[in-house]
Amino acid sequence: MSGISDSFQRPISYLRVSVTDRCNLRCVYCMPAGGVPLAPRSEILSYEEIATVVRVAAGMGVSKVRISGGEPLVREGLAGLVRMISQIAGVDDVALTTNGVLLKEQASELAKAGLRRVNVSLDTLKRERFKEITGYDRLSDVLEGIEEAQKADLRPIKVNMVVMRGVNDDELVDFALLSREGWNVRFIELMPLVNGGGEHREFVPASEIRARISSLGELLACAPPLGNGPASYYQLPGASGTVGFIAPVSEHFCFKCNRLRLSADGKLLPCLLADEEVDLRPVLRGDASAGEIRNLILEAVASKPQGHRVMQGVVPRKRWMTQVGG
Repeated sequence: MSGISDSFQRPISYLRVSVTDRCNLRCVYCMPAGGVPLAPRSEILSYEEIATVVRVAAGMGVSKVRISGGEPLVREGLAGLVRMISQIAGVDDVALTTNGVLLKEQASELAKAGLRRVNVSLDTLKRERFKEITGYDRLSDVLEGIEEAQKADLRPIKVNMVVMRGVNDDELVDFALLSREGWNVRFIELMPLVNGGGEHREFVPASEIRARISSLGELLACAPPLGNGPASYYQLPGASGTVGFIAPVSEHFCFKCNRLRLSADGKLLPCLLADEEVDLRPVLRGDASAGEIRNLILEAVASKPQGHRVMQGVVPRKRWMTQVGG
């Protein structure tokens, strides 16, 4: 197996795969309340087509695959895709990012199919606020889903909180305290995508989040739980879990970006915060050889920018977060 690097000598070993642009929630930072125009089902890649891309990518050095959406658990038969990917030579880690609403029903089957671990998006511990942020009263379902994932040994479970000033930042300490109960909590800076608005009024920098949490005690740097994501990890005194910070805006980690993203409609995205795409779908549906797919992957890798330009006001305009997969 040969590895690949981009123009800035960053090894590419991680592929995020969006399996659907549909979602059963309407989180305020991810999509508008009325939803987004959905791609026709004929334009969504089949599981077999996704597996073909992963197989070629694995032969090029990609070893980590994360399944996302939209909300991936709304797509029927997801365990079948997990099983396909987990059996591909070279892939040693298959993970999932979900809002957790349907996790209770599917955690056990996914684990048996080869899923290793799961990240759950959860922005509040308050029922009414959950409804305000997501549009639905499903907090209890998410908490039960996390429980079921633990029983299925999908570990470590990471809980992702997108921090928004005046919306949920008063819960920072409450979330951090969960690390003393074994939770791995990650605080994520709000990213100004197409729906972010020019002023980005709700943005809270990671430095401020850290300072506010440090009221609980000294944050000691620690090794990350399993995974190779962009978070920096710490532990509070006496905590068995971790507190992580993902700062794509104020402390961007572009210099170590190791990933590509495959959208549900077959586009390879070199950067989350840019609009460039490489279309794989026509080639996949034209009985293309592995070499042709490989060349398109190399094209996407070569077009990875050195870094995003969010601080200069340049944000992606083509897709909402739900259409990118985070």
